[in-house]
Amino acid sequence: MAIGSTNRQHLIFDADDTLWENNIHFERAIEAFIDFVDHAHLDRAEVRAVLDEIEHANLTVHGYGARAFAQNLRLTFRQLSECEEDDPHLDTVERLGLGILTQELELIAGVPETLDRLRLHHTLYLLTKGQEEEQRLKIERSGLVDRFADAIIVAEKTPAAYHEIVQRFGLDSSLTWMIGNSPRSDINPALAAGINAVFIPHAATWRLEHEHLASPPESGRLVEIAAFPELERIFLPREATFGAR
Repeated sequence: MAIGSTNRQHLIFDADDTLWENNIHFERAIEAFIDFVDHAHLDRAEVRAVLDEIEHANLTVHGYGARAFAQNLRLTFRQLSECEEDDPHLDTVERLGLGILTQELELIAGVPETLDRLRLHHTLYLLTKGQEEEQRLKIERSGLVDRFADAIIVAEKTPAAYHEIVQRFGLDSSLTWMIGNSPRSDINPALAAGINAVFIPHAATWRLEHEHLASPPESGRLVEIAAFPELERIFLPREATFGAR
């Protein structure tokens, strides 16, 4: 029997790399950055390791998104080249990061259709983290906002953030699910907050979001699926799933 066949569930969806492609644009910019650096002594993996270290160190300073990424590229180039702050190459690498803002938004396969079926039986929410203006723009461009009861943007997805959402909307934790691709931000803190989770791995998940999946608490559940449309098998009554084919 499908989980959602008897009770209305509260389904909270991550956005980046769950509803639409995101990190592939950052990965392409990183490859272009490494090409541009063309370091005399460090190989590509070593240059990437420097960038990862700087991004990790600056998470609480710059936050997330293309503008934060552009600043981190700039800092990485300065460290690798030992250039001055007025070096024109710094503007070039910063533009590599800011160019992500102009990328066309690409929905992941099956997302609109699956959301349309799920919302007939359950209440849907969108939860994303990052810079408010940047994330709000992506939500608007996605054309998905009408599928959700609310779209929430937070600076960081922590257990406290999930607790706050449950309290704000008066949700029953046992009937609430976080659905996303990031163990660090979507799955583990949601389980720690006492709600259920569905993990949908993405091949391009940002490496700083990687963690071992936590074990759900005794009262919680963790499900892993391979693709977004498989949510129908979990949350739709059998007759509704058959009717969608």
